[in-house]
Amino acid sequence: MRRVFFSSIILLLLLALVAPMAASAQDEPVVRAVMFYSPTCPHCHKVLTEDLPPLVDKYGKQLQILLIDVTTEGGQELYRSAAEAIPIPENMRGVPALVVGDHLLIGDKQIPAELPGIIEEGLAAGGIDWPAIPGLDRALQQIEAQEETAAEATQTPAATSNQTSAPTPAADQAASLNQVDVKSVAEMSVSERLGLDPTGSAIALITLIVMLAMLLWAVIYWVKTGLTLTPGPAWLNWAIPILSLIGMGVAFYLAFVETTGAEAVCGPVGDCNVVQQSEYAVLFGVLPVGVAGLLGYVVILGLWAWQRFGPADKVNRTAWLLPFVVFFGVAFSAYLTFLEPFVIGAICMWCMTSAWVMTLLLFLTFRWTVPRGE
Repeated sequence: MRRVFFSSIILLLLLALVAPMAASAQDEPVVRAVMFYSPTCPHCHKVLTEDLPPLVDKYGKQLQILLIDVTTEGGQELYRSAAEAIPIPENMRGVPALVVGDHLLIGDKQIPAELPGIIEEGLAAGGIDWPAIPGLDRALQQIEAQEETAAEATQTPAATSNQTSAPTPAADQAASLNQVDVKSVAEMSVSERLGLDPTGSAIALITLIVMLAMLLWAVIYWVKTGLTLTPGPAWLNWAIPILSLIGMGVAFYLAFVETTGAEAVCGPVGDCNVVQQSEYAVLFGVLPVGVAGLLGYVVILGLWAWQRFGPADKVNRTAWLLPFVVFFGVAFSAYLTFLEPFVIGAICMWCMTSAWVMTLLLFLTFRWTVPRGE
């Protein structure tokens, strides 16, 4: 009975989210916040039943509070993401925790004491957008999808046949539109993961197809020519180191993000931070992928220099090393590219850039040898 009552309070608080998620387009400013809670937490119960309802009543649609239950697998995943991104110190990790803009409020004392002032300041400044928590966009997409599903469900035959029906209570509307159950990526189907970022997933799939095609081409090319690579145009001599330096720059930035925990600068497509904070961003639990990529580009550049300036007799015996290393690099990049849309459910455009650089290097190294006659 206690849990039912608790859930009803949560649904009332979420009533502010009934408006479309595009509320930012409205004239009046909006303050958006995320609160992590547990249904069995007495401090959470106080905040949800005593402190937040008056604020929701006062500000209406100008205050949107998204509640995340940390006892669910998806809620735990999002809380861990928030704890690393904000960051939340180890000794302060607990609930209730409310994130609004750059502010982190923890506990049933700090939240009611500071939140009203933050709301007023935020509205006066033109509003506060959702906090930059990796993976939060998934929760917002789930809410939007649930709202659309609920809206379609309300269009029953009775409603379309001029028959009148009793109005749905506000609490029932909240229950049908705003029940937030943050699903873990592991619980999603493949289609759901791809649907988290359709544009990013399409880019990743195209990249993956091109990489696999280039790997197949490389195998066929190598089988037909053996280990004797044919000379290519002179411009290839310097295209390889230039691409290697570009790849090193991308890998260095990813290594910096992964080793320092800094928030990555992401473009309009994808969510780099979700990828960089996933378990797949570290090889064998020890080596960050960005560091491995940086080392790989350094090796490629070193092998190019060796083949370009090394002793002719030794270079001829080791000519296969450069294309072999690049081939392995493309194969590994293809594996990582597969993980992003199909397993992680997020796309890193920095990683896509590195994948394309490595793919171009594959083509160039299989078309280039040292022109010893120069």
